[in-house]
Amino acid sequence: MNQTTVTTRQTSALLAAGVAAGPVFILTAVAQILFRDGFDLSRHPLSLLSLGDLGWIQITNFVVSGLLVLAFAVGLRQVLHPGRAGTWGPILVCAFGVGLILGGAFLTDPSLGFPVGAPADLPETRSRHAIVHDLAPGLALDAIIVATIVVARRFARGRQWSWVAYCAATGTAVLVLSFWPSLDGISIRLALAVATAFAWVSALAVRLRADLA
Repeated sequence: MNQTTVTTRQTSALLAAGVAAGPVFILTAVAQILFRDGFDLSRHPLSLLSLGDLGWIQITNFVVSGLLVLAFAVGLRQVLHPGRAGTWGPILVCAFGVGLILGGAFLTDPSLGFPVGAPADLPETRSRHAIVHDLAPGLALDAIIVATIVVARRFARGRQWSWVAYCAATGTAVLVLSFWPSLDGISIRLALAVATAFAWVSALAVRLRADLA
């Protein structure tokens, strides 16, 4: 087996981590939304799933999915560098992964009646862990918004207009869902924004793996 074949297989394995990241995070979150006692997505952000006796499931989901995204970022650099998007694309995807890991490592505070027995309202003061946790979604989603722009420019150069449109649609959707000014339905919007971001990461990983074949 020559060095080129070994390198290609390693890159393909790293890209496969990106393929897996979306389904792992989304399916694990959906299962908890459906079966965790007292959880209501219309009121509760996904972060609250990290609390309570079964909170380790969502903590693990954040961290494992983040590590998969970091592995994908390495594979992304191997495929794109030194061409357009070869530097900033992987860095921004890496920032998405770091945001996920921070979301798992630093827990939010109990609130809004979850876990069962928690205060019914938002806490008046935030713990240090919760303050760090609150930074994680902004880091992760802002990074993906910019990443879609960077990667879209690469596809535009290759006149791959369907991917340009997909990148633009993803970035726009994540931007609107994340920054819509009303707090009504914010937990659902943020969940949809995260799902949209993960779908883009996994779709991009599938596309790049196919190019290696």
